[in-house]
Amino acid sequence: METTPAFEGLECVDCGESFEAEAATHRCPECGGILDPTYDFDAIDVDAETFESRRFDSMWRYEELLPFSRESAVSMGEGGTALVECPGLADELGVGELYIKDEGRNPTGTFKDRGQTVAVTAAVQHGASDVALASAGNAGQSAAAYAGRAGLDAHVFLPSRAGFTNKAMVNVHGGEMNVVQGRIGDAGAAYEDAMDEHGDDWYSVKTFVTPYRHEGKKTMLYETVEQLDWETPDHVVYPTGGGVGLVGMHKAATELRELGITEDLPAMYAAQAEGCAPVVRALQEGRDVHEPWDAPDTICGGIEIPDPGASPLILDALRESDGGAVATSDDEILEAGTAVASRAGVEMGATCAAAASGAWELADRGAFGEDDTVVLLNTGTANKDADVLRSHLMSKGI
Repeated sequence: METTPAFEGLECVDCGESFEAEAATHRCPECGGILDPTYDFDAIDVDAETFESRRFDSMWRYEELLPFSRESAVSMGEGGTALVECPGLADELGVGELYIKDEGRNPTGTFKDRGQTVAVTAAVQHGASDVALASAGNAGQSAAAYAGRAGLDAHVFLPSRAGFTNKAMVNVHGGEMNVVQGRIGDAGAAYEDAMDEHGDDWYSVKTFVTPYRHEGKKTMLYETVEQLDWETPDHVVYPTGGGVGLVGMHKAATELRELGITEDLPAMYAAQAEGCAPVVRALQEGRDVHEPWDAPDTICGGIEIPDPGASPLILDALRESDGGAVATSDDEILEAGTAVASRAGVEMGATCAAAASGAWELADRGAFGEDDTVVLLNTGTANKDADVLRSHLMSKGI
């Protein structure tokens, strides 16, 4: 494999065993745990000026902190997204500064591209011909796009409730779309059956099955800190389903601190919908792992993940960063999405607006200080589910 000099390999977060990246492709060969890329930080000679000297054009500008080089990446220029200052919203929340990290500006319109660029690069380096995953929607569209660019076949399993745009674009990108009646759990079961059938012929790019999806998403935090002139934000509010980006961003914050580029960790907050909030409930009950949500019921399909497999990592990130978790109703989430669009101009996806409604709730609880800097993650463009936001306005007679 063509890897960066400091990339050491993969370490199991459960049993602690380490593996060469060439040998271990997905879960831990010893215990089945999640594998996490590791680095020799003594071998990384970078500082803030290193990155400032480069064009702000792609997440691959941080290649020293990634497993693969920019040259070897299956890339479409993902990352390098805007951090939009929203002073009016900051006043409403009673904080010093509020920013929205607008991931809707990625190639397929969501932050999923950051994960798939690394995961599909790994697939290519491992000699895969086919990639597969189950997805609520956006990750499947992204996987099909990156597989197409790499000349691979993509097999995507989506629940029937996935948005039309996601379904259409999986096909447009040349992927094989498998629509499964039901919700994400049903799509996941169909994917597992197919993986059992196809064995080693299909290479999984499913979240936390491949070690590389969360590794790509950590670059959202690198960019945010650089865009704030290397000042760590006080709080980051993240719309949380599987929690891949939250885990990745927390990892990035610890890496920047270890490299001496920053001193602090941002307080990470998981924002969920009241109809499916296993992380919120686990944190409230003091658990180290969630209990599956029995009857998920939210219009926010992107974060309707009743059984997030990496909840221990999510909960660790929330606690280590002195953050928290918050759940708001569907109506509050959609109201927040339309409020952000009408008052700040940012087209925040319906699901992503959980970050905004969660931030309002956290502000009401007194979680933020009047001089604090708060960053909301808009993980995808509103164009993916504009009909949901418009329907909310219509229900109010607008």
